[in-house]
Amino acid sequence: MSRAVIALGANLGDRGSTLRAAAAAIAALPGVRPVASSREVESVALTLDGPDTTKPRYRNAVVVVDTELEPQELLDALHGIEDTHGRTREVRWGDRTLDLDLVAYDDLTIGTTTLTVPHPRAGERAFVLAPWADADPDAVLPGAGPVADLLAALGDDTERVDEPRLFDEPEALP
Repeated sequence: MSRAVIALGANLGDRGSTLRAAAAAIAALPGVRPVASSREVESVALTLDGPDTTKPRYRNAVVVVDTELEPQELLDALHGIEDTHGRTREVRWGDRTLDLDLVAYDDLTIGTTTLTVPHPRAGERAFVLAPWADADPDAVLPGAGPVADLLAALGDDTERVDEPRLFDEPEALP
């Protein structure tokens, strides 16, 4: 089994319901076992031109899973879940009904045409780091350092949403 960290985001539709449904779909994937999840946070939309307060705000969260799936298999399954939720890919960093990113997979470094792990911008995004630290306070972004330290250096501009964690009863991380 390998440990994977998946970031979830949405800024269109019923964002909270979409994140909860996506987390349930991830947990239901064959060869995937949920380990921990974060509470949801909100953040300003990030576009290619930078933060954009005129766009709908994002809801973000992180789930940690153990998986028997290889990294590309997991990414393909995540894309299937995005597709089920109406995800389209017309505009890079555009508005979306659901975005699922494979942020880390064990301590592996992967660089293919379809997958880069660890996620190349995870350490620069409070909307990834804050929920990740919430799900796993001892998390480490491979090649960058402890998630809590990265978040402290970056500054947390997210707002916590008053909703339960995405997985009903997260297990303690070993």
